[in-house]
Amino acid sequence: MADSESEHNNIHRHFYIPTYILAPNGSSNSLRLPDVPTCPVLVFVNSKSGGQLGGELLRTFRHLLNKYQVFDLGEEAPDSVLRRLYLNIERLKGNGDRFAAEIEERMRIIVAGGDGTAGWLLGVVSDLKLSQPPPIATVPLGTGNNLPFAFGWGKKNPGTDLNSVISFLKQVMNAKEMKMDSWHILMRMRAPKVGSCDPVAPLELPHSLHAFHRVSPSDELNVEGFHTFRGGFWNYFSMGMDAQVSYAFHSERKMNPDKFKNQLVNQSSYLKLGCTQGWFFAPLVHPSSKNIAQLTKVKIMKKQGEWQDLHIPPSVRSIVCLNLPSFSGGLNPWGTPNSNKRRYRDLTPPFVDDGLLEVVGFRDAWHGLVLLAPKGHGTRLAQAHGIRFEFHKGTANHTFMRIDGEPWKQPLPENDDTVVVEISHLGQVKMLATHDCRAKSIYDPSSQFSHDADEVDSDEENSVNEERRKFGAADTFKIPDEVKKQNRSHGRKPRLWALLRNLLAFRLERH
Repeated sequence: MADSESEHNNIHRHFYIPTYILAPNGSSNSLRLPDVPTCPVLVFVNSKSGGQLGGELLRTFRHLLNKYQVFDLGEEAPDSVLRRLYLNIERLKGNGDRFAAEIEERMRIIVAGGDGTAGWLLGVVSDLKLSQPPPIATVPLGTGNNLPFAFGWGKKNPGTDLNSVISFLKQVMNAKEMKMDSWHILMRMRAPKVGSCDPVAPLELPHSLHAFHRVSPSDELNVEGFHTFRGGFWNYFSMGMDAQVSYAFHSERKMNPDKFKNQLVNQSSYLKLGCTQGWFFAPLVHPSSKNIAQLTKVKIMKKQGEWQDLHIPPSVRSIVCLNLPSFSGGLNPWGTPNSNKRRYRDLTPPFVDDGLLEVVGFRDAWHGLVLLAPKGHGTRLAQAHGIRFEFHKGTANHTFMRIDGEPWKQPLPENDDTVVVEISHLGQVKMLATHDCRAKSIYDPSSQFSHDADEVDSDEENSVNEERRKFGAADTFKIPDEVKKQNRSHGRKPRLWALLRNLLAFRLERH
């Protein structure tokens, strides 16, 4: 009993956030802590992820922590939570509350869900442009769990009991911060004369696409007569047969959700669909007109502002643009190029913060099985700062695309129009990682590579339209003018009082 009480006190001392900081109308009588917690956390849980696990994890976190610091993403969107919290912190700081200021500096975020859920949080934190964006740890509750696996949090669904959650919280407290590249994706297609052009019907738009918000008419990206969509990703963008299998899986899961409540069952169902969709027998059942080289022209940006054509072998049926060394549940399609590849093709190991995408091609599922070998990898096509796909009229009227595990069916031109998908580097987000994680930084002293000098310099980046540098996940957070004025007035009072006090002390000394 004593041990249990001691553990509970430790949780409060390290992770608890008082209610008055979390809610503007929070009771002033809420629990106050003698010291600022070591690692105050905000927890976001997708209660629908992982079958019943999401709901169980939500209950456990709320039992351990302040229930007001644990949020169900099915009940409230993260952008509204973070706006309310940071506005309240700003007001408290204006009133001289140093405790609130320390909470802001030490804040960490935990998000429990699939890769799509994690991408939603990452997009929101990026778009809000907070002055001190908190680093993010991910709990694997999805099928692939590539994001948590890359940063050392595992790929199996976690335990939801008290001991498992306490263990995870301790890992979060001891985790290291890492930067991770984020990528903006733009898609432009002709507006239809009738009907909708949403590219994902009949599926709902996934969060990892950030609802592919159409850009506003005033945006410089807007082109009359076309619909322009935007989104972002952190793990990968893929197109072709792998995305087709994923689309079939998501469609089946949406129609029969009760059959997909176990991670092992989900993975076996995915493998079966790979067979029924012909991925293992692609040369026999997959028409060459749907191979990547026949579907699209591909351009890459090796140096900033310089586009060049990328040759795609005719047999490639799937192309993957990787940001992390984890794909399809932990596989590494890029691998580690040997010294000859580094010297003659200018290829490097995959780093998560070097501003480069690794572009890999696959012929079929058998080709994909080489990834199970210790040094197996796909067909390395290029590393690039950006990539552009241009689709023109052809024999195929659609293809399949996927971002961070979330697929959609993309219509292709039926006349002389062009569908363009362009991926460009947007910025970086702060992640939390275990010390033995798979993700590697180019700034790690153990790395043999120095930072790439071709990265976008600050002047060029700042010249880009502000709206272009967003995912569309949330509106930029701005402190209301009245709060700014309040903070300035509160900031003057201590200085004025100090001046009067010094003046009085000077007069007393003279007398």
